[in-house]
Amino acid sequence: MSKRQIDRTQALLDSVSADMLDFDPQQFADNSIRVERILLELVRPDPVQPRRVLPERIHTAFHHNRLTPTQALRELVQLVQVAARQRGRPFSNVLELLPNPESENDDDGEAKLSPEEILLRDLVNLAVTINDDGQVNPITVVDVSEGVTRLYRIETGERRYWATWLLRDFIPGYTGDGMIPCIIVPTQKTSVFRQAKENTSRTGLTAIAMARQSALLLLAVHGYEIPAYAVTNDFYRQAKNLRLPREYAQLVYSAMGVKKGYFSYFKNLLDLSDEAMELADRYDLEEGLLRYVLKLPTEDQAEMVQQIIQFNLTGRQVQVIVEGEVSPEKPVEDEIPPHIVKLGRLIMRDLDKKDAANLAQVIYREKRDVHMTRAYLQRLAELALAAAELASDS
Repeated sequence: MSKRQIDRTQALLDSVSADMLDFDPQQFADNSIRVERILLELVRPDPVQPRRVLPERIHTAFHHNRLTPTQALRELVQLVQVAARQRGRPFSNVLELLPNPESENDDDGEAKLSPEEILLRDLVNLAVTINDDGQVNPITVVDVSEGVTRLYRIETGERRYWATWLLRDFIPGYTGDGMIPCIIVPTQKTSVFRQAKENTSRTGLTAIAMARQSALLLLAVHGYEIPAYAVTNDFYRQAKNLRLPREYAQLVYSAMGVKKGYFSYFKNLLDLSDEAMELADRYDLEEGLLRYVLKLPTEDQAEMVQQIIQFNLTGRQVQVIVEGEVSPEKPVEDEIPPHIVKLGRLIMRDLDKKDAANLAQVIYREKRDVHMTRAYLQRLAELALAAAELASDS
């Protein structure tokens, strides 16, 4: 290793010392760190932050400056309104998303909420908390001002940022001054390690976000420049073949809150297709499910992820579908979903043309679309054909 590489390695190690990883603003004894109230308009989220607070489409449009913060949130609200209306829960005010303690049906509806509904409800809840109690934890920002133009990039606390915008522009009765308390970190003291530690110590990251996080840390320790603009998944995929240097290993594992073996599992998820990654991130699918999806061709991965979501498949079921093997130690029949059991029992009865017509009529009433009905019937026929082929092979 050259002297230059040694110096760079030591500098990075110094920047992610134990004090930095266990970052506590009140104990951060550096006079260059300060807390200020900053106008929301002067603060921007980090475009390469592993956690996607907003849906991918809105995230991308916002970071390409096609949407303002207010417009981005309006798109999210409209997206949720459509989903809620389809489920018979229309709303006009975002406060209506909060649980009603007097309603006995809130718990039953929890499982029916779309990911976007859950996201917006959580942001509304955080906004109301900030309005009632004030923002106890300031967000952490990096001063990226140039000349007389003041600008700050969020290092940690993006959810609090969006909740504050939501409070200001979408919740009636806001009386604030449009500012947000921030711990300001000089550019030279910014750290992807501190960001990773914050991510994992608060609301847990999805498996896909953990994959992005592993990529960011790997790219940082290998000296890659972390951009200040929106990137595609190909940016993170640059880390797929990078080795984690031994001298950084414990720092990386500590920042991500994982054990040695799991780091590679998360990094491997970078091999998923873009569509599969977006779906898995949106529905917070666990790594244990996705590791089997990686064995499929790229063009089939998104379809498998959709099946996991639609049928709530277990890791064992996904493994059997992908690998086509049944372990004698744990028969897959033990994990067959109830709706498949009912379907199997129905098929084993005496069926005739009248039953087929009735089935088609039921599906049509449910979907209200002849093309969707044909698609579902075709899918059922393919399922029956596949079952027949399995039976003939056994």
